[in-house]
Amino acid sequence: LRSSSRGRARCTNASRRTCLVIRFGDIYAKERLYAETLLRTYITDVETVRRIIYIAAVESFHAAKMAYRQFKIRVRETLSLSHLGPESLEDAVLDYIVRHEDLHNVQATVNEVICSMNINPKISFPPKIDFIVISSLIRELCCVAFSMQTLVPPLDIAFGTDGELFSETKYHRSFDSDFTAALVAYHVWPALMENDVVIVKGEAVTKR
Repeated sequence: LRSSSRGRARCTNASRRTCLVIRFGDIYAKERLYAETLLRTYITDVETVRRIIYIAAVESFHAAKMAYRQFKIRVRETLSLSHLGPESLEDAVLDYIVRHEDLHNVQATVNEVICSMNINPKISFPPKIDFIVISSLIRELCCVAFSMQTLVPPLDIAFGTDGELFSETKYHRSFDSDFTAALVAYHVWPALMENDVVIVKGEAVTKR
C-alpha cells in the first residue's frame, strides 16, 4: 500500500512560490526597463515599444505553459513504468520536474515566442529590428513561467484586452495615463494571478 506522504515539491511549494513572485517583480523592474531602453533605440513610438514588451510577456507564458504540459506528459509516461511509491505518481512527476527543470529546452520556447510575435497583428516594427534583440527578457519570462507551472496551484497572468474596463484591483495606471478615463487603451505589463485572484498588479494605460 502506498502511504499518503507528500512529495518534496509540495513541501517546498510555499518557498518556491515566494521566490517566483519576487522574480516576476524583478523582471518587471529590471529586465523590462532594459528591454524598453533597447527597443527605443530602434523605435521612437513609446506605445509600440510597450505593446511589444507586453505581448512578449503574454506569449512567453503561453509558450512556457505548453512546454510544461508536453514535458509533464513525457515524464509521466516514463515514471509510470517503474513507479512504486511511497508518494503518488503525480507527486513523483512533480518532484522530478522541479529537480530537473534544466531539461526544459528554454531556447526552443524562446524561438516559439519570437515566431508568434512576428505574426501578431497588434505590433509592427521597422524591418531593421528583430525581436531577438529582447531575447534575454523573453528567456527570463519563459523560465519563470515554466517554474510557476510546478506550483500547487500554478500561477498565471491575467488576460487583457484593449478597451476593457480598467480594474483597480488588477492594474496600476501608468504615469502618462488619463486618470479620469475608465477604459484601458493598452497594457504595459500583465497582472499575476493565482486561482483567478490577483497577487501582483500589472500596469495599463488609460485614455479617453
